[in-house]
Amino acid sequence: MTDTPLLHLSGLTKAYPGVVANDDVSLTIAPGEVHALLGENGAGKSTLVKMIYGLVKPDTGLMEMQGAPFAPPEPRAARSAGVGMVFQHFSLFDALSVAENIALGMENAPRMSALSARIKAVSETYGLPLAPDRIVGDLSAGERQRVEIIRCLLQEPKLLIMDEPTSVLTPQEVEILFKTLRKLSAEGTAILYISHKLEEIRSLCDTATILRLGKVVGHCIPRDTSARDMAEMMVGSALKTPTRAGKEPGEVVLALNGLSARSPSAFGMPLRDISVEVRAGEILGIGGVAGNGQDELLATLSGEMLTAGGMIHFGGDDVSLLGPTARRARGMLSAPEERLGHAAAPDMSLTENALLTGAVREKLDTGGFINWSRARGFAEAIVERFDVRTPGPANAARSLSGGNLQKFVIGREVLQRPDLLVVNQPTWGVDASAAAAIRQALLDLAEGGTALIVISQDLDELMEISDRFAALNEGRLSEPRPAAGLTVEEIGLMMGGAHGMEVAHV
Repeated sequence: MTDTPLLHLSGLTKAYPGVVANDDVSLTIAPGEVHALLGENGAGKSTLVKMIYGLVKPDTGLMEMQGAPFAPPEPRAARSAGVGMVFQHFSLFDALSVAENIALGMENAPRMSALSARIKAVSETYGLPLAPDRIVGDLSAGERQRVEIIRCLLQEPKLLIMDEPTSVLTPQEVEILFKTLRKLSAEGTAILYISHKLEEIRSLCDTATILRLGKVVGHCIPRDTSARDMAEMMVGSALKTPTRAGKEPGEVVLALNGLSARSPSAFGMPLRDISVEVRAGEILGIGGVAGNGQDELLATLSGEMLTAGGMIHFGGDDVSLLGPTARRARGMLSAPEERLGHAAAPDMSLTENALLTGAVREKLDTGGFINWSRARGFAEAIVERFDVRTPGPANAARSLSGGNLQKFVIGREVLQRPDLLVVNQPTWGVDASAAAAIRQALLDLAEGGTALIVISQDLDELMEISDRFAALNEGRLSEPRPAAGLTVEEIGLMMGGAHGMEVAHV
């Protein structure tokens, strides 16, 4: 690193109706520096990096790149100036090859043979091997992320922005990614790194800037600062650690008997002969690299995907052929991974979204007529109980930050007092304080007798709240094991299928 700034932000401010996303933010990044951008959900991180990448124009303030004025009107201009960005959500076409996807993101793509050669060379140089002719739909989540990273590296960026890059990776894949980022840093590429995984920040980053409510509230050296201290700087208060009084689980609530199902997607993963039981008051944690059947498992349990009869028993009854509404009426609730578009309708208000899944159990309609007063009251209860940052329940779901929408989606299901709750990635993209609150809510449900299946790629989360752990690999579920005593390394290997996992028969 040198003393000459690569990027300097001075007094950046960006306001939207009802909220100031960034308030007089100043920031300096040196060449080769790995700089963490930290903050709770809604703190302004996404808006700030969107201004750097040319997706959003600041209202006031200045940006400089290597001492020269920098005000990209669009991402293409930012890329030309040396800024690359790997987004939290992949922007790839499943039916196209790796090389074809990369070519789509280039201004002047070379011939496919030359591009394939460059992809091979760059991917091998940085320890992220990729076959250019592979179809993206056949790639694992970790391999898809490699495509996004290689697409950026082909531009030879001076600054690489990464937004939650490890949310879909195994521990082994995280180590590979970090080796790549350290190599880039040593070569002089600066990295602006956004993550809620604070131990990763401590391992990787040189410096950190903390945002709260749109303002810079502090800086720190991550390796010299505990994860707890960084989390408390982010939220401005002491962090509560989830707790649970241990007790023996009760009767069997859910029994899966040879559950098998085809995926509705051509690039999905079929479920293969899954047999497992989950008891009242028990949390079964399920890990797995994204794309190994998590979405399909949740869909079969929610009733969105129907199976043959006899495969799913709830409370002793065969519910295999019941749809989502009938299952919800019985107390089988779920919260899918994709919050915007699946768990919530983007253009509907929070009140309307509360109604979508809460109508039956919260008695929000009578004889086909909606009780809007009760629906609003239910939405307000979710907002208050889960500290959802929004002007009010009349606001559209898409107006919330990702983390705040996640809190709303989980809160909507928790407050309906389910007998079984199945959640996929419950704290994905959520800050440390909100993640602790969500985990505590799940633990409280279990304490009250609810059976839970928690599907997550966050291994720390699974080890913190699960009674038993199993791993999904290629649509098969491993034998559940007591979570206590399992190491992260063991779980990571199980997620990767290194143990040749057997099908669970519990």
